Amino acid sequence: MNVVHFLVPDGIDDPQRPSGGNVYDRRISNGLRNSGWRLHVHAVAGPWPQADEVAQAALADVLAQLPDRSVVLLDGLIASAAPNTLTAHADRLRLIILLHMPLGDGPPTSDLHTRRAYERASLSTASAIIATSVWTKEWLCEHYGMAPERIHVATPGVDVFDPVAGTADGGRLLCVAAVTPLKGHDVLLAALQTVRDLPWRCTCVGSLDRDPAFVDSTQRNALAAGIGDRVRFAGPLLGADLDRAYAAADVLLLTSRRESFGMVVTEALARGLPVIATAVGGIPEALGHGTDNNVPGILSPSDDPAAFGAALRAWLEDALLRQRLRDIALERRTTLRGWSATVAQIAGTLTTVAA
Repeated sequence: MNVVHFLVPDGIDDPQRPSGGNVYDRRISNGLRNSGWRLHVHAVAGPWPQADEVAQAALADVLAQLPDRSVVLLDGLIASAAPNTLTAHADRLRLIILLHMPLGDGPPTSDLHTRRAYERASLSTASAIIATSVWTKEWLCEHYGMAPERIHVATPGVDVFDPVAGTADGGRLLCVAAVTPLKGHDVLLAALQTVRDLPWRCTCVGSLDRDPAFVDSTQRNALAAGIGDRVRFAGPLLGADLDRAYAAADVLLLTSRRESFGMVVTEALARGLPVIATAVGGIPEALGHGTDNNVPGILSPSDDPAAFGAALRAWLEDALLRQRLRDIALERRTTLRGWSATVAQIAGTLTTVAA
């Protein structure tokens, strides 16, 4: 029987902190079990990826208890912050790092060089690396000089739903992302201000506790701009509640400053919902295209409220554009890959390393 130990951050099942990475980890865990793998999930406590000594000790303790030659799949939030701990076990364990987002792909802060050095060192301990997008693989090769044959791509799957009905004026706007600077809600609010003269309402679905100060300033700015009554911060939604939010929408908005893939993009497309998003990281890859390379949405430069506002205005004012993008989204919906394909790719990597 194939056996794998999967090390994940503690709290991936917390309904108040949903994320693409957590969903991915849960779907992979269930998929591997269903395909015959004997899976042992180890939730490692700590403020990953800002790991303190207690978290590092917890990780070291888990690894120390695993038998020699064990196949160990590590979530990148843990692995990227623990090069010394991984190095101590790299010779006796077969380590595979599942990297959702390179921590080194961040703003040029004072600790960026250190973050990159730590992450590069951690990745060098792995027998293989699984990246969740082609963009991530290319980033690792370009910035860390990694050999492409060491990196296996397993993009997220998605469940396909019935197409959304949509409305005539296209004014039901939806954003699904934790309210943080990384997801660019300040850009979103500034863009929405530029279309105050048009009819619309926007629902923001996502955690409100990651950065309370940012959430407070974003909500106050909406009120000050006179659009506070048109923007609703619904908090995190899961399951049927999230399905209803998608079903009630006309278009998905995503103003991320960084994104390795953007699972909400394919979740929207799985319902035939067009997308207006920033052209960062793996978002163009997730958005994909229909026949003749037609894109099922509009891509906008990052950190540019005026450009995003112009994209919104085009969507809201042009009925022919809305219909064209809806048609392309419905076409793209039929080409999306399911989670079984993602699980099969990861299982193949695990089998190769185990052998």
